[in-house]
Amino acid sequence: MHVSEAELKEFIIDSGLVAKKEIDEAEAQARKNKQPLGNTLVARGALSEDALRRIQAYVLGIPFVDLKEYRVPIDVLALIPEPIARTHNIIAFKKENDSLEVAMLDVEDLASIDSVRKKTGLKILPRLTDTESIRHALLEYQKSLKDEFGDIISAEAGKIRVVNAGGELSGDELKKMAEDLPIVRIVDTLLRHAIVQGASDVHMEPMETEVLIRYRIDGILHDAMTLPKAAAAGIVARIKVLSNLKLDEKRLPQDGRFKMETEADRVSFRVSILPTFYGEKVVMRLLRETGEGFTLDALGFHGEGLERIHRALKQTTGIILISGPTGSGKTTTLYTMLDILNTPDVNISTIEDPIEYQMKRINQTQVNPQIGFTFANGLRSLVRQDPDIVMVGEIRDGETASLAINAALTGHLVLSTIHTNSAAGAIPRLIDMGVEPFLLVSTVRVVVGQRLVRKLTESKKQYTLSKTERAKVADDAEFSTALAELKAEKLVRENVGIDALPFYKPAPSADSEDGYKSRIGIHEILGVSPAIRDIILHSSTSDALETQAKKEGMLTMLEDGIYKAARGITSLEEVLRAVTE
Repeated sequence: MHVSEAELKEFIIDSGLVAKKEIDEAEAQARKNKQPLGNTLVARGALSEDALRRIQAYVLGIPFVDLKEYRVPIDVLALIPEPIARTHNIIAFKKENDSLEVAMLDVEDLASIDSVRKKTGLKILPRLTDTESIRHALLEYQKSLKDEFGDIISAEAGKIRVVNAGGELSGDELKKMAEDLPIVRIVDTLLRHAIVQGASDVHMEPMETEVLIRYRIDGILHDAMTLPKAAAAGIVARIKVLSNLKLDEKRLPQDGRFKMETEADRVSFRVSILPTFYGEKVVMRLLRETGEGFTLDALGFHGEGLERIHRALKQTTGIILISGPTGSGKTTTLYTMLDILNTPDVNISTIEDPIEYQMKRINQTQVNPQIGFTFANGLRSLVRQDPDIVMVGEIRDGETASLAINAALTGHLVLSTIHTNSAAGAIPRLIDMGVEPFLLVSTVRVVVGQRLVRKLTESKKQYTLSKTERAKVADDAEFSTALAELKAEKLVRENVGIDALPFYKPAPSADSEDGYKSRIGIHEILGVSPAIRDIILHSSTSDALETQAKKEGMLTMLEDGIYKAARGITSLEEVLRAVTE
């Protein structure tokens, strides 16, 4: 089952998918590198991998299936376990009598076909598919898992032994509870369930008669399940054992960390335990270590704002600041910038609290205020480590701000975050901390303000706004600014006016109950121009800075939100929720 080079070339020429000149050049390159023609066309960007698979399927006479159009029964899907399906890109989608049709990215993967044949005892009929279809089918596995998890937790909760129900549990009793099989299974299943749901945080809150489990998904807290009160002590003890915390300490807050591996993910859990009236509340932040690296485009940066950031990143000195409240994605933006800067010819050092993601070739240090190791102390030591680029997790006080400014003045590029509501608000905040305005104009290159909004799924519904409805959202000037940006990026036609600008509403679907999935940033990027420097030196008010930045082409977060809403990435309701919080 192999497509000859001649057959492939002939079909591509006949189909008109690729120009003949491009094919001839690719053929010469393929001969020179001793590679197949198809792979060379993909490498040159002339064909996508999925288009090549469709061509091969046609030439070989193998059916091509689009799994997005199939409703695969769960019992058929389960014939191939999820880890095998994910690793080998093979999905069971149709069973008839003694034969099983499987969708694959590579129908010549005979080892996988033979493995499935032995496991199922069925005749295997391979079909070609594309990467989107495989991704869609893997999501179906997750949906069936959600139902499974609920059943497991309910069953295990009924097996919990009640130990010393009348009084305080000793350390030994807690340790026994933490090792009790039902408790181990409940905690393990809860954590796996949170990973499958795409949660960023897990809350375990003790109530008077039960334990409430809540997940934060795409920035919104959802009730996930309730567990019997009898499970509370064992669950907390189990998490303390995993995090290497003191089992018998219930009066003081504790912080810890542990890791967990599933078939698809390696996740680090950052644990915080806090005493409350009804017991200890546990909050765990999920930090996925195996996720693909982000790009600034994927985070939501675009147009002139993106260019401003790239220009600042090319500088060898100065400060790049990310501003926003807690949970607005500042750290993710910082890590993405570090990933761009992380080349073999630079030395990058960070001082963080805590280290959220481990990055290769970057020297990461965590602060420890309990022993006097603060951001200021750490930064003072970092600049003696011969760094080219320094990342300070957060500028919280005047001392850290002063040291960061000095580092920028003495030949370092400094990246950091600051808690303010807007990009323009970062400058007055630094001056309040005691930084001299003349030092700011010499060092600050760009300030990024950001929030996170939920993204609409593909089932969204389009509509247009009347003038009255627009007035409830923003001024016509702000809609016009967003429209001008859309036209500048050639995303809408030149003759489209704000009355015809389309917007979108969430629509519930099988993939999402509320019509949203995942998140993206809305940003404002304030570049420090000569006019902005003059305002910093003389007035430094955030209003004056923002007015001048808008004259120079800065989109505010609301305008960027309207721009993304008009593109169908998010909804206007979601933008307003984010910018008015």
